[in-house]
Amino acid sequence: MTKRITCIVLALSGLLSGCQNLDSNALMQSGSQAWQAATLSDAQVRELSDKSCQQMDGEAQIAPDSNPYAQRLKKIAAALGDNINGTPADYKVYLTKDVNAWAMANGCIRVYSGLMDLMNDNEVEGVLGHEMGHVALGHSRKAMQLAWATTAARGAAASVGGAAASLSQSQLGDLGEKLVNAQFSQSQESQADDYSFDLMKKRSIDPQGLVTSFEKLAKMEGTHTSSMFDSHPASQARADHIRQRIAAGK
Repeated sequence: MTKRITCIVLALSGLLSGCQNLDSNALMQSGSQAWQAATLSDAQVRELSDKSCQQMDGEAQIAPDSNPYAQRLKKIAAALGDNINGTPADYKVYLTKDVNAWAMANGCIRVYSGLMDLMNDNEVEGVLGHEMGHVALGHSRKAMQLAWATTAARGAAASVGGAAASLSQSQLGDLGEKLVNAQFSQSQESQADDYSFDLMKKRSIDPQGLVTSFEKLAKMEGTHTSSMFDSHPASQARADHIRQRIAAGK
């Protein structure tokens, strides 16, 4: 365990220092904060996710319950379920033309109305299932560790004990933006795709929506700045993989 944590710390420290000209004290501080980030407890990750999501919500226009987008999402949420491996799911729509969706480790799930305009309910189910996969498989937790490490390295917090309390509103917003734009590895993206497929099958949802959602994203790749369009593997390859799983019946 100690070796594994040390490797994470070295990796985070490397990402933090990069090519910057840090003095020895700053470098030591970065290493200490990277260690703290690598050893964030589940409770601390939830606390940071709660605060980051609250800050993001405060800066967004959220669809009220009576709004047609909110009504659509309520139907989609009922199909997907109200928890992610035991973590309660909290669904909301951001009223914006941007095409995006994301989830945090605390079960905060947000979908943008621009994505809902682009996709039908079955396709939105596939996309949100994918985002829920990042949470269920621990990818969102790791993204929080890295986001916290880079925020703390700039002097945002001195200790992890009061992780969220030590961050200003702007720093919480910055932390949230890092999570929303987190770049997952190819294996993580593939794992989240398979999680969505399995979830849809388990919930008796047609997995074809996952295929067509990727095909729609494939047509838009390179035209948006959202991390959703910086796909690896490419969206079309991901659509083909799910199509193969449907054909195989598993």
